[in-house]
Amino acid sequence: MDLGLTGKRALVTASTAGIGLATARALAAEGASVTVNGRTQSRVDAAVEALRREFPDAAIAGIAADLGRSAGCEALVGQLGEVDVLVNNLGIFEPKPFEQIADADWLRFFETNVLSGVRLSRHYVPDMRSRNWGRIVFVSSESALQIPTEMIHYGMTKTALLAVARGLAETLAGTGVTVNSVLPGPTASEGVGGFVAQMAAQRGVDAAAVEREFFATARPSSVIQRFATPGEVAAMIAYVCGVPASATTGAALRVDGGVVRAIV
Repeated sequence: MDLGLTGKRALVTASTAGIGLATARALAAEGASVTVNGRTQSRVDAAVEALRREFPDAAIAGIAADLGRSAGCEALVGQLGEVDVLVNNLGIFEPKPFEQIADADWLRFFETNVLSGVRLSRHYVPDMRSRNWGRIVFVSSESALQIPTEMIHYGMTKTALLAVARGLAETLAGTGVTVNSVLPGPTASEGVGGFVAQMAAQRGVDAAAVEREFFATARPSSVIQRFATPGEVAAMIAYVCGVPASATTGAALRVDGGVVRAIV
């Protein structure tokens, strides 16, 4: 399917690895001009170089900025002009017992996971509206619907993204700008892969055994009974960024491997 993204300008936040990098790759493959973002210049440079090797004819750029802070968002938009596609992928997580989650943790998670996307969307929406075309995607999580007891502060931010996305979509009613959320389930991202490998090494088993145990105990409702790949999640994100997805807006789209036990 031709997603109609040739020449479109895309920004994917937190895109030096995992779902973000896979999304940047998918958009570049569709002909979009892609800006990669990460917190450190070295990581951004490595991601840009890898994408340029894979897509030598694509327009790939990178901006290092910590979007978990207002100053980082200001620095990025100061360097990057208009965009047609904005993928708000930045997110942090950490397991922590509820009673140990301090005020500073709640605020840090909210500013990083929620306000980063709010700030960038607020900046780029007026131009999208004036051109009557644009795509905004918030990368949420199945944890938005099934709050993980081991990291309630993370789940809270992912639920908040659903509210922001739906509300923003409604403010853009009647325009050619769509806003959606994509909800990945357990995904073999860089962080998850490292965690699984560490657990396997500590217990003297292979990674496949750790994965099987995870889905037997922590996510037994999973239908696919495995980690999704970043590319599988990116495929959904890329689709809703495309022209053929023009009737999909205000939606929360699950790529969760069936973890959420719901029929809608």
